[in-house]
Amino acid sequence: MPSLKEVKGRITSVISTQQITKAMKMVAAAKLRKSQDRITQIRPFAQKLASILSNLSAAQSNSDGENWYSQQREVRNVLIVAISSDRGLCGSFNSNIFKGVARLVEEKYKNEYAKGHVTILPIGRKANEYFAKRKVAVVSDYATLFSNLTFDSASAAAEFMMNAFQQGKYDKIEIVYNEFKNVATQILRAEQFLPVVPPATSQNTSTQVDYIYQPSQEEIIDGLIPKSLKVQLFKSLLDSSASENGARMTAMDKATENAGELLKQLRLTYNRTRQAAITKEILEIVGGAEALKSA
Repeated sequence: MPSLKEVKGRITSVISTQQITKAMKMVAAAKLRKSQDRITQIRPFAQKLASILSNLSAAQSNSDGENWYSQQREVRNVLIVAISSDRGLCGSFNSNIFKGVARLVEEKYKNEYAKGHVTILPIGRKANEYFAKRKVAVVSDYATLFSNLTFDSASAAAEFMMNAFQQGKYDKIEIVYNEFKNVATQILRAEQFLPVVPPATSQNTSTQVDYIYQPSQEEIIDGLIPKSLKVQLFKSLLDSSASENGARMTAMDKATENAGELLKQLRLTYNRTRQAAITKEILEIVGGAEALKSA
């Protein structure tokens, strides 16, 4: 049985840990409100813009004009954008991203990976640290993007990916991130960034949109598609940010509950140890008194 001093030290340590987890939960909750508002505001806009983007891309592909954004090439080199967090203590948030990237490579790009033609672009320090230790090419120029997450910083990353695709450095670009659903639920997503995926063909002709272009179809394509791709990447980053805060809030809440349960057990152990010590002292006193009587 541990001594009273040891049990008391453990109780003090758990109380200190519980205070830290409570504080981290409150900080994550405050950040979650802000990040949740941002993703809620941009998501309808991004979804509508993505629909317009795919329709415009398909219309351009069917015309005589050239649209490199939706150009389908033989897949030889692949870029996977892995969006993680900068810090830990957020449950399985980051490990899900790593597993998602591994699953994507195993299912779709196993041959390219074997040839060394798969490159990872990590966004978030945890992804950068993880993939830097693996046998894979890493582009770490945007690993610290979450330290100052703005539309301009996201646009710079999107421009890098668009230029690399246009120059033929990569034949396909995919993004792996956690989509925010609610505080307790994050959905792992793997979405194709480039080439732009045309809308799925459907027998329902009412879903087909015929656009009137002004000033011209080419100018609209050249102007709107890059902006739409930047918005799509920015939405993925905001989704990941909100998911991270939700995951951290849930993890810290669970840690606080676990600390409370541990405190109950430690206090019970402390009381039992204390009672055992008191009983032992009483027995020693009684034994000493009996020895004096018999002397």
